[in-house]
Amino acid sequence: MYPDIYFESIYDIQVKNLQEMNIKGVIVDIDNTIVPWDNKKLSDEVFNWFKELIENNFELCLISNGMSKRVEYFSNQLDIPAIGKAVKPRKKAFIQALEILDLKRPEIAVIGDQIFTDILGGNRMGFTTILVDPLIENEFITTKIMRYFERLIIKRGMYHD
Repeated sequence: MYPDIYFESIYDIQVKNLQEMNIKGVIVDIDNTIVPWDNKKLSDEVFNWFKELIENNFELCLISNGMSKRVEYFSNQLDIPAIGKAVKPRKKAFIQALEILDLKRPEIAVIGDQIFTDILGGNRMGFTTILVDPLIENEFITTKIMRYFERLIIKRGMYHD
């Protein structure tokens, strides 16, 4: 349930951090990780972050529990393969991403804002997991409930590591 690494934002994740961990491929969540869940506009900062990863030869894949049409939109905007309706933390979409990236599991990092979807799913696959803070607080009621349990897990982990 615990992430391998925590950063406040994707922008705090530097190429050199990933290279030092021998990461060659990155699976990135969409909603509330790179763009607010209720928004369709990617910032220039997001484009530049992905551009830097691409320029440094990282293999990339977007993965989201969101609807396929929304996921396809971001896939086209960033020119990165993507998987929608992922039903994270189930393994199926992560296995698809593994095939897309064509790397070994220890060479892949999953970046996301939710423990029960992104982190749990990535950990189940043997990927390096990176938790970031959600971009906005305004979320679906089910997500708010899950955030409550995530805070309990994080708090507990701080005292039991």
